[in-house]
Amino acid sequence: QVQLVESGGGLVQAGDSLRLSCAASGRTGSIYAMGWFRQAPGKEREFVAAIRWTGGCVHYADSVKGRFTISRDNAKNTVALQMNSLKPEDTAVYYCAAATGYYGGSYGHTATYDYWGQGAQVTVSS
Repeated sequence: QVQLVESGGGLVQAGDSLRLSCAASGRTGSIYAMGWFRQAPGKEREFVAAIRWTGGCVHYADSVKGRFTISRDNAKNTVALQMNSLKPEDTAVYYCAAATGYYGGSYGHTATYDYWGQGAQVTVSS
């Protein structure tokens, strides 16, 4: 089992920055990659970014490319999402997720991930 705990959410204004962090514990040696997803009210959960635990290969959704940066600290078993130039449409609950198997091109699918955090609210006011 892997446990994930997010932190760093909050209320900001458009154009501001915010940094989310996710701490992994338990069987962290089984993690292949970590991802961030978000879910706005009335919408499906959508992919934001992913990073491989070894090698650091990253992927981003087009909607956040150039504004968000995902990073990891293997020694501390943490993954972060630096969010810059935030927009009101970025408002959502952000979830950290861990995948334990090779995902190929399926990094953007929720079914790829085996463990999920409880979520962190990010609200961007206009």
